[in-house]
Amino acid sequence: MDRKEFNVMSILEEIQRRRIFGIISHPDAGKTTLTEKLLLHGGAIREAGTVKARRNAKFAKSDWMEIEKQRGISVTSSVMQFEYNGKVVSIMDTPGHNDFGEDTYRILTSVDSAVMVIDAAKGVEAQTVKLFKVCSMRQIPIFTFINKLDRQSKDPLECMADLEDALGLPSTAVTWPIGNGLTFEGIYDRLENKVFLYRQKNGIIELGPKGVFGDALEGVISQANLDILREEMELLDGAGNSFDLKAIKEGKLSPVFFGSALADFGVTAFLQHFLEWAPGPGTRKTTTGEVLPTDEFFSGFIFKIQANMNPAHRDRLAFLRICSGTFTRGMTVTLSRTGKQMKLSQSTQLMANERETLETAVVGDIIGIYDSGNYQIGDTLTDRKEKLFFEPLPTFPPELFMRVHPINSLKAKQFQKGVQQLAQEGAIQVYHNEFNDVILGAVGQLQFEVFEYRLNNEYNSEVRMEALDYGVARWVNPVSVEDVRDHLVARSTLVFDRFERPILLFANQYTLNNFMQKNPDIELWEALNLDDSEYQEG
Repeated sequence: MDRKEFNVMSILEEIQRRRIFGIISHPDAGKTTLTEKLLLHGGAIREAGTVKARRNAKFAKSDWMEIEKQRGISVTSSVMQFEYNGKVVSIMDTPGHNDFGEDTYRILTSVDSAVMVIDAAKGVEAQTVKLFKVCSMRQIPIFTFINKLDRQSKDPLECMADLEDALGLPSTAVTWPIGNGLTFEGIYDRLENKVFLYRQKNGIIELGPKGVFGDALEGVISQANLDILREEMELLDGAGNSFDLKAIKEGKLSPVFFGSALADFGVTAFLQHFLEWAPGPGTRKTTTGEVLPTDEFFSGFIFKIQANMNPAHRDRLAFLRICSGTFTRGMTVTLSRTGKQMKLSQSTQLMANERETLETAVVGDIIGIYDSGNYQIGDTLTDRKEKLFFEPLPTFPPELFMRVHPINSLKAKQFQKGVQQLAQEGAIQVYHNEFNDVILGAVGQLQFEVFEYRLNNEYNSEVRMEALDYGVARWVNPVSVEDVRDHLVARSTLVFDRFERPILLFANQYTLNNFMQKNPDIELWEALNLDDSEYQEG
């Protein structure tokens, strides 16, 4: 947005135009492909890339990291903004792989709605259920896109039943497939009373008052598909959930769409309905109350930090979600955690790893601000005089641990810098023991592989990694550190995180239970929802 004077009415109009949503799914359900097609429709890119890596192939716009292009998966979240039909849309493309769940959970704290992508042949899978629960806890409205209808897939009624059984969330079909795989002929938009034909010149058929029971589809689609479509509409009209926009916005009902992201079919109908129904920026909770999008003071929180998005500059960006007020480049804000005054002179609008300087932004925008090492994930920025802290973002205890050190001791400086910066991104947990060995903690093995790849390619530091036999981590009340040293049990060890907070690593739950029985006076805390200030107050 160019620098200009806003009056109150124009600011409110700008806020109402904003839509921020995250795309979630199980790996290989087509999430990144759908993201690409939405960007294509929004005019943000000229042609969509492929997701699977092939020689001489185009790559997904949202998969900007080299390792993503090589493996054909998303391993970091991307932020992309574009305009479509008068709305300013910010898409969060999240990692589908389970090993990067923590990054996805944090992304979901910054969105106002979520789009869940499901493979029509596989149905709801484990990772999808996990991510759904995070959305459900935060009452985030969920829109469902059942993908890959151009391949052989489950019966659509079975897909709907699977969705409701697995998630416990009522759903209502907005569009409906006509056939699937080799017999796929299009989708029926139940609300618009239109049929969109798959790869046919006629394109769109407007149905009359009788809908699919009229004669408009006679001879246009196969008789077998028409008979099935009519039967399914009788079932949905008689026994399906009614469309209820209020319930959708409250996260109590999921509208369901069918299509093929790869073939770019059904995406337009989905996008138009989604932007009409998805909520704009809402109220955000703080540790002492709430912040309204209409509040005049500026506030926002940092939900992600990414180093080396531009390899040529080796820079670092903090991703800021604006929750109230108006951002102007060069403004001065307070970093609530430290009380330090910060001048936001370098700000950018994001399109994966590409960016352009941003002068002004409003509530519901995601902006990138240059970070020289001042910010942490979860930080609150505000120009309000009174202290303000948004709800702490969740952190999760790792389950896998590695000892890591540089192969070339002459490159120890690059190694230390890389470890420090990647730790601040929050993609992997970094600890050290009393001998200053660097120990990594992660949720999944792939996190270690990405860490090793990035250290080598972004910091020119090859490393050797050694697996450690620990599986459970617990934070220790700092008052008890000396006691812990004297009472460590077999197959446990003491380490410290990057804030110098003591942590005990245990081989398994049995070892943890053994320690707790022998040391009932030592206070141990799980990492989940751990707030730094609470910890320090003990």
